[in-house]
Amino acid sequence: MTLKVLDLFSGIGGFSLGLERTGGFETVAFCEIEEFPRKVLRKHWPKVPIYDDVRTLTAAQLERDGISVDVICGGFPCQNVSVAAAAHGGMQGLDGTQSGLWSEYARLIDEIKPSRAIIENVKNLTGNGLDRVLRSLAQVGYDAQWDVLPASIFGLPQGRERTWIVAYPSGQRMEGLFESFDACALGPWRARCQENLHDFAHSAFGGDDRFPQPLLRGMDDRPADWMDRLKGCGNAVVPQIPEMIGYAILEMERAS
Repeated sequence: MTLKVLDLFSGIGGFSLGLERTGGFETVAFCEIEEFPRKVLRKHWPKVPIYDDVRTLTAAQLERDGISVDVICGGFPCQNVSVAAAAHGGMQGLDGTQSGLWSEYARLIDEIKPSRAIIENVKNLTGNGLDRVLRSLAQVGYDAQWDVLPASIFGLPQGRERTWIVAYPSGQRMEGLFESFDACALGPWRARCQENLHDFAHSAFGGDDRFPQPLLRGMDDRPADWMDRLKGCGNAVVPQIPEMIGYAILEMERAS
C-alpha cells in the first residue's frame, strides 16, 4: 500500500524526500507560496502539481483536480513562535500573521480527513502554541502524539531541535510512536534511516540516493539566488526524521 501525501508549506521538499525514501508514500500535491522553492520542487517532482497558497487551497479543489489524499504533512511557519520572533513583529504565537497559518492547516485536516497528519515546528512551540495546536486538532476529531526531536539523533552535526506531531482520527491508537525514537534505541527504523544518513545540505547541494542530481543544482548562480538556496536549506526539515516517522506509520498500518 502506498499512502498519498499532500505536502503543505513544502519548501524545497525535505518532508517528501524523507517520506518517499520509505517506499510507502507518494507525494501527490505540494503547496508552497515562494517561487524559488517551487522551482526546486518542479525540477525534482515535475509531474506533481504545486498549489501556491494554503489559504485558498480546499478539499473541493483537490477533488476537482482528481487528487485524493491519505496523509497531510508540513511545517507551518515558525516566525511568530520562535526565539527569533522579535524580527517578525514579536512573540505573537498563533495569533501572528505567519504562524497563524496553522489555522489553514487545521482547516484542511478537517476538510480532507486524512488518516494521518505529520506536523513540524520549532522547539519553542511547546511553550508558545502547542496547546492550541492540540486543542484545534481535537476540535476537528483528531488525537495526537508529539515530541521534540533533534537532528543529532542521526549523528548529524547540529542540534536542530524541532517539535514533531503525528495526528490521527480520534479513537485510533499509535502507542509508542515517539518512545521508539530515543537516541539510544531508535527501534527497527534506525538501520534503514542510517542508510540515508546525509547532511541535508549535502542532499541539497551535492546529490543523494533519492535524486541523481542535487536538489539545488541547475539554478542561477547570482548572489541573490545563493541567498535563496541558503534560505531554502535553512527552512527545510531534516529528511531523516520524516523518513523515520514514515517507517513507524507504515509498521503500524501493517499491524492494524
